[in-house]
Amino acid sequence: MGESSSWQLEIVPNVWEAMENVQSGTQPDLLLLDLPPGDIDGLHILRWLHRLRPALPIILIGHPGDLRKRREAIRLGARDYLVRPLDDRRLATVIRDHLSIVCESAEPETTTEDVELINEGIIFVAVSPIMRKLRAQAGLLADSNAPLLIVGERGAGKETTARLIHKLSPRSDYSFTKVNCAALPGDLLEKELFGHEWNRNHSPVQIRSGKLEQNAQGTILLDEITEMPLDLQGNLMRVLQNKRFMRPGTFTEVEVDIRVLAASSANLEHAVSENKFREDLYYLLSAYTIHVPPLRDRKEEIRLLSRHFMYKLAKQYGLTPRDFPASTCEACQAYSWPGNLRELEAFVRRYLMTGDETQALGAGQAESIFTNGASTPSAFFTRPAPSAGSPADNIGSAGSLRSLVQSVKLEAEKNAITIALEKTGWNRKAAARLLKISYRTLLYKIEQYQIKVVESAMLADGDGQSRTGRIS
Repeated sequence: MGESSSWQLEIVPNVWEAMENVQSGTQPDLLLLDLPPGDIDGLHILRWLHRLRPALPIILIGHPGDLRKRREAIRLGARDYLVRPLDDRRLATVIRDHLSIVCESAEPETTTEDVELINEGIIFVAVSPIMRKLRAQAGLLADSNAPLLIVGERGAGKETTARLIHKLSPRSDYSFTKVNCAALPGDLLEKELFGHEWNRNHSPVQIRSGKLEQNAQGTILLDEITEMPLDLQGNLMRVLQNKRFMRPGTFTEVEVDIRVLAASSANLEHAVSENKFREDLYYLLSAYTIHVPPLRDRKEEIRLLSRHFMYKLAKQYGLTPRDFPASTCEACQAYSWPGNLRELEAFVRRYLMTGDETQALGAGQAESIFTNGASTPSAFFTRPAPSAGSPADNIGSAGSLRSLVQSVKLEAEKNAITIALEKTGWNRKAAARLLKISYRTLLYKIEQYQIKVVESAMLADGDGQSRTGRIS
């Protein structure tokens, strides 16, 4: 590596000795296996190592003539497969990224099997059963050259899923590019995809190729495909069916070899019924469809994703990562995250910058996120319903993250007061001293939270007098 003294490099002469070292108890953070041409033992050892140390990132280095091994290597558990001749920068980046995942992104109770590094700063998390199923589906569809439709809410992770499919595909050694069809007007989108002639100040005509040509043999993601104008949809149909198109403004026919993935947060069937999307294109794209679930349906991943965003953003801005308070973590688990991963990342960014959870929760958080009957708190909230009369009752039907954090804090304060009272035998003055608050404040809090003494409990205020009853 040569960049940091915190990593120690150990070299062994062959894959067999690497296997013996791991079997004898060596605990590497990353294993690089350089396979000789035609080697078949490497894949057997890879299979064995993955069973022995499933969380160990393994990168294989092969030769151009052995590319058929790549898919088998990824299937057997390799995190990446590089081809000789190696580019030093590419190798250094891959090693650095995988070591970063080991150190920064994995929760203590979560193995790196649940986290797949796609490239620097982008990971695919599959902690929940629904995302593990999606990961398996992506692996099956990665080998195909057929067009693929990825649907899901905005910010749910459609682009990350597309990048995962590209990484698992035979085209992974070539480029991945994304074009947002909603970000460009029709004429510019046509030039972006299909190219155009360019002539300035009477200079000779120049041809500028579009993304479809520039990314030959790679993968292109057409995001928000329903925003593509109908005439361009026809041109896309010809690309998908014939692998060729006519460059705009010319009589030149261009052949292309590229995998097309389309993504949409809109309902394509509605777009077809409203004549905003070609029916034939819809059926061609939807033959293979992946549904990316919203974050509220995979809450097991919120802690891991929050930690990943914290470390990624801290590195980006040159700041020290912050820990999340327990109350914030609990509220994040209960919140429905209507903005999905984008909203979560924005929240983490604000907290990293300010260090103040009040400001982080206040900026950009909707006070009420349930605005229709289809999205009710009971559908998305996993915390037990609060008992009647508790501070959490003030939330009502609104589920804002701010109110959830406040609710958790109030419950924690109530519990602390109750415990202090129990420890002191319900001696309120002793409890106030234990809590380091004034006696008057404690009486106010007891009344606010309607904390009641167990029937027949004796209440001593420390003045030698006691009486029986309930606190009100």
